[in-house]
Amino acid sequence: MSKFIIVLFPCILFLSCARKTEETKGVILGFSQIGAESAWRNSNTRSVQEAASDAGVQLLFFNAEQKQENQIRAIRSFIAYQVDVIAFVPIVTDGWENVLEEAREANIPVLICDREINIKDEDLFAGYLGTNMFQQGQRSAEFLLKKFIEPETGELFDEWEAPIKIVELRGTEGSSPAIKRAEGFREMLAGFPVFEIIYSESGDFLRSKGYELMRDILGNLQDIDVVYSHNDGMTLGAIDAMKERGIRPGLDIVIVTIDAEQAAIDALKRGEINAVVECNPNQGPDIMRLAAYLARSESIPRITYMHEEVFTQWDDLSALAPRGY
Repeated sequence: MSKFIIVLFPCILFLSCARKTEETKGVILGFSQIGAESAWRNSNTRSVQEAASDAGVQLLFFNAEQKQENQIRAIRSFIAYQVDVIAFVPIVTDGWENVLEEAREANIPVLICDREINIKDEDLFAGYLGTNMFQQGQRSAEFLLKKFIEPETGELFDEWEAPIKIVELRGTEGSSPAIKRAEGFREMLAGFPVFEIIYSESGDFLRSKGYELMRDILGNLQDIDVVYSHNDGMTLGAIDAMKERGIRPGLDIVIVTIDAEQAAIDALKRGEINAVVECNPNQGPDIMRLAAYLARSESIPRITYMHEEVFTQWDDLSALAPRGY
């Protein structure tokens, strides 16, 4: 069973102290992370922990290990500890009403991070900070339109034959990334019936499941043109399965992935991935900034999106800085 862990970041070096601001110093923030399922998630956690240290925020950090019940328990622990602000990454969209009502009764503002929730009374949380997952799905589809469709005629380029068969590797069932990335992708392709999603299954954002799914898919389906994967971990697992079957990823099958981990960027440079849609994990500084406003009982924007980019097979990536994750 997970234990509740209090992580405090004391001021040890003068340089670290100098970076603290009066706005954030002394704020007590309870933060619940969903787990450590990928390099992206670990980078997201480091961003929060390092930003708290830099800002002089006392961070109560809890790893929920992919279980909603653990997150609810953590939030109740934060309430009992009487933190100034609660922030958490919800593993799924539903089931938060009761515990968020408890936070409101305790007059503790809540910031939703990275993943969205589905709730009737949106006043139960102060705002959302994270990525635009619907747009990430749209951007993934936009690449396919550029790859397959002649812009002047709206028809397939001559080297392709309809239908373009797509396999989708979805994220964790019930999570906002899986829902929104699927919806954005489908909306963008809705006017182009030449694209056909022939298979869609959850790989739970795990490399091991991406590998297992792709191995099974290749054993049962023929003539796959595209793999659209909701995160790099599943994508890299799928690439491993393709190589075992003698399939050339990026050539025999077009691959579009979301996250932009270094391993995916490296695969893009090798031609094994065709497009990488960024999902920015470096949310820590903005979380601390918004937490400071909330601790002072000030309002924050309802939605704050991170800046993100798209990297494709047509880009010059030679000057792209190392991702750090």
